[in-house]
Amino acid sequence: MQDAALALPPPSPAPSPVRAALADADFAPVLDSAPAPDLEELVRQLPLLRRRLKPRQYLFRAGQPRHALYLIHAGFFKTSVGSADGREKITGFRMRGDLLGIDALDMPTHACDAIALDVGEVWELPVGRMQALLPDFQQRLTALLAGEIRRDWGWMLALGTLSADQRVIAFLLDFAARLERMGFSARCLLLRMTRAELGNFLALQLETVTRALSRLQARGLIEVARREIRIADAAGLRAAMAGDQ
Repeated sequence: MQDAALALPPPSPAPSPVRAALADADFAPVLDSAPAPDLEELVRQLPLLRRRLKPRQYLFRAGQPRHALYLIHAGFFKTSVGSADGREKITGFRMRGDLLGIDALDMPTHACDAIALDVGEVWELPVGRMQALLPDFQQRLTALLAGEIRRDWGWMLALGTLSADQRVIAFLLDFAARLERMGFSARCLLLRMTRAELGNFLALQLETVTRALSRLQARGLIEVARREIRIADAAGLRAAMAGDQ
């Protein structure tokens, strides 16, 4: 994580049909590098309840009463929904600056599970109190919600149009861009989720994710050491995702 940040090259001036479709949908994971509204700076000086979580500890579960939103200050979280027969679908991986619970903003109970994947810290934001204390809070909240909707659209398009290798590449490039915005290396990625969890999110089998990573490593695009992935050729990854390789 201490390696120098890698400058990710811009998209090709003559995009392939896949890249053009993603661009039309404002595909946030690869094509939109604009930072989210900095809610943390807005609320930093307030006397907020700060909660620390251990790895694999639930922040909240679907169906629990919703009393507040939670701003991630540190750590890495996954959100998921479950079926009556016990099947889990991972809906996203969240990190510093992301807001948990926003999907149930109009509901009395949480709509999903939120689980820490490593040691984490969240700041509790009671919505009513925030709106009373901070005139800009509702505007920031609306912007964050709109950004989440656009990201969901982008991933829906990706899962419906990209191959297994391209989905894995899209995730790696998205993760790299998010880390870089936080001041970390965009070259060295430490995955907090398991291969199975990554496959669940990308709608791929565990074996498919493993084979995709092996193929990308064989092509010299990445280097894999257990959960650490080093991006060796960002330009090559982008070309492969666009179908140019």
